Amino acid sequence: MIKKIIVVITLFVSIVGFSQKNNTSAYSFFGIGDKNNESTVEQLSMGGVGVSLNESYRLNFLNPAANASLRFTTYAMALENINNTAKDNNGKQKASTTYLSYLALGFPLGEKGGMTIGLLPNSSVGYSLVSNEYDSDNNLAEVTRYIGDGGTNKVFLSVGYKLFKNFSVGLQGNYIFGKIENSILNQVKDAALATKYQTTSNIKGLSLNGGFQYKGKVNDKMDFLLGGNFDFNNEIEAKGNEYLYTIDLATGVQKDINYEEEVTGILKSPLKSTIGLGLDKDNKWYAGVDYSFQNALELNGGVFNNYSKIDYDKYSKVAVGGFYTPKFNSISSYWDRVTYRAGLKFENTGLLIDASGNGTDFTVIDDFGISFGVGLPMSKQLSNLNIGFEVGKRGQTANGLVQENYVNFRLGLSLNDKWFKKLEIF
Repeated sequence: MIKKIIVVITLFVSIVGFSQKNNTSAYSFFGIGDKNNESTVEQLSMGGVGVSLNESYRLNFLNPAANASLRFTTYAMALENINNTAKDNNGKQKASTTYLSYLALGFPLGEKGGMTIGLLPNSSVGYSLVSNEYDSDNNLAEVTRYIGDGGTNKVFLSVGYKLFKNFSVGLQGNYIFGKIENSILNQVKDAALATKYQTTSNIKGLSLNGGFQYKGKVNDKMDFLLGGNFDFNNEIEAKGNEYLYTIDLATGVQKDINYEEEVTGILKSPLKSTIGLGLDKDNKWYAGVDYSFQNALELNGGVFNNYSKIDYDKYSKVAVGGFYTPKFNSISSYWDRVTYRAGLKFENTGLLIDASGNGTDFTVIDDFGISFGVGLPMSKQLSNLNIGFEVGKRGQTANGLVQENYVNFRLGLSLNDKWFKKLEIF
């Protein structure tokens, strides 16, 4: 067992020290970047549902109360491949990236409790945008390039405990950290020098969320599931520097720093609530719906003062999905032991963008996605290779905005073992 623990810790240390570019979206320009999915491949293949779901051999990142149901030590890790086609009124462009989306370890604590520790991306920044301006004769007069990279990661520890029969509670602590770089390079026609404005920000903060789950009987063949998760109010702090300097276009060398100053900022997140309802038959099928809602985010400080074209409104999301396993313990057919998943989501991201910049023409950015996947059993154990796909659309081309059509592929491993066994004497 000690060797297993050492291997897991080594993997965690390696991942923390590894920086990955995991976004290709123009919408990652805002705030601390795109908020990443905080779900397993299994959950994302069902539209992102799972707040009410608890299983003895699968991790659940959506509700810490689900830890109380763990009966096996479970390792989980996944890769995600994002393929994005962005288009506006002037054309379209494709981009793709692949990254490690999470690494986690969960294990039972006695008969009534469980714990999970893990690492996953919290937000990501990855964009390269070009804005051209033309003179009265329709000749190119000025070019501005916007470039961003970086993001934040989240290390979490969650515990769950069964207070009494069919009712569990859980608590999760998160440490968020990372670095973000944004730059704006402006070049005027026939000029030998270009102007570059750059900000670098180090991000850190703590957050806390808690949840509950209840499981009741509808009849002998069906259970009723109820769950809730609550991300409590938190603040993420950004500290960094902003620079303004000139660049020699012939050599690409920085010449003079015209301006340098330390800047700070705070991202305030109000309470986010998610309620989930579901019906299921153990190891056979599950169907659920989750609803999330949150008041508007708030950005303060010099780091975020450049976002005059954005605002935030209330966030909401509806996810519907489920799974079906023909025969969990079949010994005659492998495909009867395969788990089939599907779902969809409707999300109001809460992000408002005013492309015109006049402060009066804000447009809501919505996200719609359809997902499906399979869980392939590995040998005769409970371990699974999980494959998921998602297709969807975010944003629109109206009002000078960008519409993103995405196709995401996800590959995850869920490996199970028994670490703590009672000594048996034969």
